[in-house]
Amino acid sequence: MMTNANIYNNGTAGFKKSKASQTASKVLIYLVLILYAVIIIFPFSIIILTSFKTMADARSMTFEWIPANGFTLEGYIEAFEFRANPDSSLPTLVRSFINTVLYIIPPTIIGLFTSSMAAYAFAKLKFRAKNVMYSILLATMMIPGTITIAPQFAIYDAIQWVDTPLPLMIPGMFGAAACVFFMRQFFSGIPDSLVEAAKLDGESYIGIFFRIMVPLSVPALIAQGLLGFIGGYNDYFNPLIYLQSSEIQTLQVALRTFSTVYVQKPNIVMAGTVIALVPMLIIYFFAQDYFIDGIAASGLKS
Repeated sequence: MMTNANIYNNGTAGFKKSKASQTASKVLIYLVLILYAVIIIFPFSIIILTSFKTMADARSMTFEWIPANGFTLEGYIEAFEFRANPDSSLPTLVRSFINTVLYIIPPTIIGLFTSSMAAYAFAKLKFRAKNVMYSILLATMMIPGTITIAPQFAIYDAIQWVDTPLPLMIPGMFGAAACVFFMRQFFSGIPDSLVEAAKLDGESYIGIFFRIMVPLSVPALIAQGLLGFIGGYNDYFNPLIYLQSSEIQTLQVALRTFSTVYVQKPNIVMAGTVIALVPMLIIYFFAQDYFIDGIAASGLKS
């Protein structure tokens, strides 16, 4: 017959074993995460390091963490001074960055508004064929974008939008199916009792949206706005086929021209890459809490 001391000892041993197992699991998880972080960070560290090298060190056949000729800013100076068009009033990277921001901000803001309005309707309003319409909307997400390239270009060419920023701006102002899906997930998690109480107080559907739904959905809205902005900032293919004049090109297309001109000077190419990367890092640094909270909330609410 087991005594109380034996039971206590067995329980203590089991607790220690369980705790040791949990510690080992945490250590393994952290090791995997550290390895993954190193794999992700390593290429960026090479890019940043190369951007501060001289042309001779950057073109060396052997990679050195500490360059023989030291670190220099000549790559960044050359990158900021580069002009694809000698008659341009601004350096190419500066002009293309301004173009990119001007093309992205209107569709990001207006598209976020239209998407959130549609999501609010699908989440809280009752109307005929709502589920059918929502299913059709989600089905459009399954259509590969490559299928629509030719007809879209033909349409934009017919209405003389090619070589203008309009194909990059106007379609995005009508919202995006993915944004509607995520915002509907968030709006569905807001209690219906708040909406019903607002109706009893005489609020219209528009008033409910702006006074209840929007204030409660700021993290999700910021997260979706960031995703839209980042997607437009990194878009390469659409500006490539629609923007033909060098003065209206976006940053990603300008980087291609930049890398072609300086193909024999990798330090300058890497400097241009870092310059293009910095704005996104700054935005994420200041908005990371909203970004993480918005994505988590949009994904968890049903």
